[in-house]
Amino acid sequence: MQPPRIKIFTRSFDLRLYRLAKGLFEGLEDAAGNPIPCVRLTDQSADGYFYTMLRDRECDIAINIDEDAFIVDPQAMLRLVDTLREGGYANIGCSDGDAATTGRDPVVTNPFFNVFDLALIRTKFDRSQMQRKLEDAEPYYPFFHWMAATFPTLYLPARRHADGTTTVALDPEGNPICLHTWFSRFYSMPSWIVRRIEPAQGTQKARIDAVIREAYATRGKDVPAFGWTDRLAFAGNKIIRWIIKVPQRISRWPGKLKRKIARKRAARHA
Repeated sequence: MQPPRIKIFTRSFDLRLYRLAKGLFEGLEDAAGNPIPCVRLTDQSADGYFYTMLRDRECDIAINIDEDAFIVDPQAMLRLVDTLREGGYANIGCSDGDAATTGRDPVVTNPFFNVFDLALIRTKFDRSQMQRKLEDAEPYYPFFHWMAATFPTLYLPARRHADGTTTVALDPEGNPICLHTWFSRFYSMPSWIVRRIEPAQGTQKARIDAVIREAYATRGKDVPAFGWTDRLAFAGNKIIRWIIKVPQRISRWPGKLKRKIARKRAARHA
């Protein structure tokens, strides 16, 4: 039997953060000894990058890892591929309704970490069925609602990290797989800007850097030291990402405003 073709996908905005996350999962091999490709997806919407994965016909199993999720046990992660196929699951991940994630929708798996059986999902996938409802907190909710209603989902346990914010995703036996720090959008922002736009968040970079050091120490690896050429690449990439992201954000404002008005009307008539 031909082994499944596995790829690791990351929706990424910050190249520096991606390089730090990738340092903990690059160079892995599947059960047959084939290298597992790593794919950085840039300028993708919160739901659109799932459809990008599905269009990749050279991939059967997708491991989705956020750029602020740091793998502490890659073998436990790869064992989930076997769990996925043996159990007939389409998706493995942590529930978005878990108190250790967002505490919102228990049916949805938060996309900071997932293992998807793309080959199975493609057998029934129809993008026209992905219609966002007023109560959907995120654009990707329709995809996960459809998937949970169509195929089995395995929900992983999770717990809060000692820092009070980071989510520790666990395997079915309760062993840590990855550390998801959240708030990566503030990682490269000066703290004075963060305090102005979201005062409750304070300084996130120091906390995220501490989690990164912990993840690398757990793996027995040194945190990469970036030189001036790397920093130039990071700065140039950030400029490009913002040039593309700002028009994308503006184009979504009418839809967001429409949903906000509709929610208020629905609340008044409830």
